[in-house]
Amino acid sequence: MNQSTIAEALSPAEREAVLEYTSGCFVLPDHSPHGPDHWHRVRHNGLLLTGATGANRRVIELFAFFHDSCRETDGWDIEHGPKGAELALAYHAEGLLPASAAELDLLVIACRGHTVERTHADATIATCWDADRLDLPRVGIKVDPQYLCTDAARDPVVIREAEGRAVVR
Repeated sequence: MNQSTIAEALSPAEREAVLEYTSGCFVLPDHSPHGPDHWHRVRHNGLLLTGATGANRRVIELFAFFHDSCRETDGWDIEHGPKGAELALAYHAEGLLPASAAELDLLVIACRGHTVERTHADATIATCWDADRLDLPRVGIKVDPQYLCTDAARDPVVIREAEGRAVVR
């Protein structure tokens, strides 16, 4: 059994600490389509996919909270992913990130590439990206299965249910 299939999700205390940290760094309004409500839906989507993809649950949760945390605009902001990765590295350097070195590596790759890369061979990174892409309807973009990385995310039921979560306000 590999590490990604046995990884536990964050504990409630770990989740709250990470969310408090990333929310404190987020400069856009709370109602931003890239803010905490989006992060929670990405987490939800990702955790739903892990059963089928074998992705590391801890990395999925950390990605959800870090990937858009350094956005400076709701428009084009190509550097936000790498900045989110740097924020995670800084949090880790403080000894606060609840992740192993291997999990940190996956998190950094997932954050850096989530807006510029098409797909990834690693199941955890692919699941991170799919979890985010399944929430695109929140900004008026229909989910296109050809841009999803995993078979689990391409399931029409998964897409329909994620779309329902994304557009409910």
